[in-house]
Amino acid sequence: MKNKNLTFINIGLAIVALFLAYLVYDSIRQPVVFENTRREREIQVVQSLKDIRSTQVLFKQTYNRYTANFDSLIEYIKTGELPVVNIVADPNDTTFTKTINDTVGYIKVIDSLFGRRENFDINTLRIVPFSQGAQFEMQAGSIRRGGLRVAVFEAKTPYSSYLWDLDPQRVNNLRAEQEDLDKYAGLKVGSMDEPSTSGNWESL
Repeated sequence: MKNKNLTFINIGLAIVALFLAYLVYDSIRQPVVFENTRREREIQVVQSLKDIRSTQVLFKQTYNRYTANFDSLIEYIKTGELPVVNIVADPNDTTFTKTINDTVGYIKVIDSLFGRRENFDINTLRIVPFSQGAQFEMQAGSIRRGGLRVAVFEAKTPYSSYLWDLDPQRVNNLRAEQEDLDKYAGLKVGSMDEPSTSGNWESL
């Protein structure tokens, strides 16, 4: 009887030991899983922000301003055209520094930006990847710099939009960490305060 009780105790201790070992393993695994998932998702979110930036830059070249409206941006991608310019040296210039710009044709904006992207749907440009259909926040306007008005734009999305289904405490910790550093708690490109088209991931 005594040996039987010892066997039950040993089995119980083994189960407890296994459970504690699992808790230790899980406590190590969870942060790694969170960071890996976060980084995998941010690759696609960053690509979307780069697409927005590329389109905004061309939009500004055409209209001398940025737009805060995704409908305008998407319509520009669908219908806009860019001149194809042939640059040759001016034959009358003996200093060989002057050039002649000759427009030889036009290329569609959609082909210029996304011609090599298979199955790219421009109508999803506004949608944050991995979100529940959330849209990027986008603003545009101008600021004064050196006595001149300078066009600016900003597109962004918070961590909560594309990490919504992950551990909420880890997402809150990530947000608090960025806010303590006076940084935006998410991913963004451009700025409404500075004439910049950089993304905040580029300074990480």
